[in-house]
Amino acid sequence: MSENPRARLSDIAEQAGVSEATVSRVLNDRPGVSPATRQAVLTALDVLGYERPIRLRGRSGLVGLVVPELENPIFPAFAQVMETLLAQHGYTPVLCTQTPGGVTEDEYVELLLDRGVAGIVFVSGMHADVTAEHGPYNALVERGLPIVLVNGYAEGIDAPFISDDDAAAMDLAVTHLTSMGHRRIGLAVGPGRFVPVVRKRAGFIDAMTRLTGISADEAAGLVSHSLFAVEGGQAAAHHLLGCGVTAIVCGSDLMALGAIRTIRQRGLRVPEDVSVVGYDDSRLIAFTDPPLTTVRQAVSAMGTAAVQALIDGINGTPAPRDEFVFRPELVVRSSTGPVPSTERA
Repeated sequence: MSENPRARLSDIAEQAGVSEATVSRVLNDRPGVSPATRQAVLTALDVLGYERPIRLRGRSGLVGLVVPELENPIFPAFAQVMETLLAQHGYTPVLCTQTPGGVTEDEYVELLLDRGVAGIVFVSGMHADVTAEHGPYNALVERGLPIVLVNGYAEGIDAPFISDDDAAAMDLAVTHLTSMGHRRIGLAVGPGRFVPVVRKRAGFIDAMTRLTGISADEAAGLVSHSLFAVEGGQAAAHHLLGCGVTAIVCGSDLMALGAIRTIRQRGLRVPEDVSVVGYDDSRLIAFTDPPLTTVRQAVSAMGTAAVQALIDGINGTPAPRDEFVFRPELVVRSSTGPVPSTERA
């Protein structure tokens, strides 16, 4: 560090765009400074290579935000909501995106810990995989680092969970389709090891048995597991059309786009021959051809709850260690219609 305190204050003030007096208040941990200004000064310290005063260490103002990938528009949507809210609280998000064969979640966590993050939000992470080891989450909790887990649930992790109601999503979709006469409805979802998929499958089977009168085994036979991607939707739709379905509910909007592609490749029309329902209501989905009927995740409410739970934990007043479940909303557009006349009873 510089031997001249005045020069150091001047450098920090210039870097942060504030007065030297403000820098002094931050360095001495005095009140009267907004969270955003305080964070600007702390960031300036880091950028200039100065050590933080001991009383300010561990308050990097950085928060880790770990998401699976950015190709599915729903994850950038979650990231945008949470980044905006974190900034309003004076925190800078560090976005960590996983890709196949790239940096793992555990490796990102080590990177974030090295940077002294104040907390981490995990969106659809390893906590959503029933086959994964959840010990690393407990290790973070034991070291006192606040974490929040979004869209996934695992017993034994002492942290708040924020989830969409997957069972309710399936009930909304199946109710909508049966109201238009559909009885032979298929479900295209991702790999069965993920908690949201397990819940969607169970919700779908329950709704189908209640609303169409078929057996649980028959309903289970109308579920096709594939990849959470356009290609996965194509493959699942190929299988389900072979089962004679007149409508397909999908586990993501990308899967729904893949299903529509396969339906058209078969020379069929959407929704005249086969109806399709997506899940997420990610950006631009309203502008597809046809505009997609989908089940909208409560992204804004869920992102807000996740950030608030994390901030509460950072401030020493942690949210209840429970799962907070948000109800989705059915958005009806043009990809669903009445059952074809040839299928009507």
